[in-house]
Amino acid sequence: MSGEHDWYRSGLDHVWLPYAQMKTAPAPLPVVGTHGTRIVLADGRELVDGIASWWTACHGYNHPHIRAAVQRQLETMPHVMFGGLVHEQALTLASRLAAMLPGDLDRVFFTDSGSVAVEVAMKMAVQFWLNAGQRGRDTFVCFRNGYHGDTFATMAISDESGMHQAFAGLLHRHLIAALPVDEDSEAALARLLETHADKIAGIIVEPLVQGAGGMIFHDPSVLTKLRALADRFGVLLILDEIFTGFCRTGTMFACESASIVPDIVTLSKALTGGTLPLAATVARAKIFDGFWSDDPLHALMHGPTYMGNALACAAANASLDLFADGERLAQVAQLEAAMRHNLEACRDLPGVVDVRVRGAIGVVELERIDDLGALRRAFVEKGAFIRPIGSAVYLTPALTIGEEDLSILTGAIAEVLAARA
Repeated sequence: MSGEHDWYRSGLDHVWLPYAQMKTAPAPLPVVGTHGTRIVLADGRELVDGIASWWTACHGYNHPHIRAAVQRQLETMPHVMFGGLVHEQALTLASRLAAMLPGDLDRVFFTDSGSVAVEVAMKMAVQFWLNAGQRGRDTFVCFRNGYHGDTFATMAISDESGMHQAFAGLLHRHLIAALPVDEDSEAALARLLETHADKIAGIIVEPLVQGAGGMIFHDPSVLTKLRALADRFGVLLILDEIFTGFCRTGTMFACESASIVPDIVTLSKALTGGTLPLAATVARAKIFDGFWSDDPLHALMHGPTYMGNALACAAANASLDLFADGERLAQVAQLEAAMRHNLEACRDLPGVVDVRVRGAIGVVELERIDDLGALRRAFVEKGAFIRPIGSAVYLTPALTIGEEDLSILTGAIAEVLAARA
């Protein structure tokens, strides 16, 4: 690499990378630019991004409308604390999210990451019961293969057999169940809720797709059952739409596919179109009303430093503009059809156990992946940036991806997996 990229060599001696054993992990790829659905490397190569930077860059990279909105806001006010002060971008965004979400999900609490948004949802649920005089309801029902973040509280409601096994003995133990996908599992969940209802604050689930747990799909009827069970046993229902929100599964929000309204929903990832960190925890009116009091101790005592950051809210408002005309939903429908067609060729390859597509998510499930690093490198050699999860080789590209770039991604998967045989 030329001297102009000395930052790469010197910086690698100091940076600590995510989800990587630094001693053995291959060196990360140095990126110098992005455009559309492509990542530009320091050596001049361009890779088609198959995962939209962890599912965030839903409109593609460097979208001019979002970039212009952030630039305008930067010239006026990049940030102001949200304690005792508010500003137009945050209030406008809160109003727009409330209008977009179903039912009476109309109180928006801003944070700066998905994990924190989920933690705030948990705090809301527990304190909702405390404010109502019901102590001891500090346990959540969560699900096998679920993932909700990497902080301590969110690790505790994720599947304990996953990446956080080392912390198992340090975490508050919640109730992990199987999703109610059939009569037996629904009955088992009902028994669990009946047995522990007096200590349960809520049920939390990733609607339609369990993302980091392996891109595992379930039917909308599962959400209908969860809403009914939550109502039957008097517990709250929290939907973690950090991955699934903003058209990824084929509707604006995944809960729409089941025509249900959760008590609390968490949003992030595509909220700002992959430009700036922002998340939101949105509660129904009855949850907010549980905090409305003359007692100062009934307030929600949480406040991230960069809560409601003006630059991030400007990006999010611009991103919502791009969803407003419904074009993205039409693009997702086209993308779903194209991935179904293109990935079908993988179904008969040796080692492939399933091929599945929902909305703008395409998955080729393998029996196992023995050398994850080698697989990633093989995709890069084909011009594709793809990061499998577990045994799932998956695509979550920008909703705006063109036919040519999508063919590069699906072709790379088919060719690389065929070469493994």
